[in-house]
Amino acid sequence: MGIQNAELELVLKKCEQDSVPHKEALYKGYYGFIKGVVRRYVNDYHVMEELVNDSFVKIFNNLNTFKAPGFSSDIEQSFRGWVAKIESRTAIDFLRKKKMNFLQEEPSENHFPEQQPSGVHTSEVKDIMSLLNQLPEIQKTVFNLYEIEGFSHEEIARLLQISENVCRVYLSRAKNKLKALYIKHF
Repeated sequence: MGIQNAELELVLKKCEQDSVPHKEALYKGYYGFIKGVVRRYVNDYHVMEELVNDSFVKIFNNLNTFKAPGFSSDIEQSFRGWVAKIESRTAIDFLRKKKMNFLQEEPSENHFPEQQPSGVHTSEVKDIMSLLNQLPEIQKTVFNLYEIEGFSHEEIARLLQISENVCRVYLSRAKNKLKALYIKHF
């Protein structure tokens, strides 16, 4: 579940001083969280492990750039957000290097998906996450970035080097396919 605020502050400070026991504590404290983020992008166990470890290397190398909020009660939440952003970008970089063809199923620029509210009940989250793996990689990636990570269409378009309209289409297709899969399986 991570490391609590007061302890996290000390652990981060000691990690910046290259303390191995504190780095191990940070690794053990956030391994599950980071693996959960990675799992939303890739299915292969070995790739997941590699991306988790790559993320920790980036985290340790860039700890000095983490800006803790003014209130110590918010450090854990801010750190989780910072870590999740590093992880999601690490996964996207991996997918890009893997040459995932984001334009493979290029939707028409004139297609504007209907905007529907995206309310997901807590009881459905686990089922939806299991269904995510059945989506094409591009749809899964856009869905994760928008619905789970909270990126805007503009940010996703820039990250994936696609237009905002194409991003909206992929999101719409992902939602429609998830809905159909949910109805079929549940």
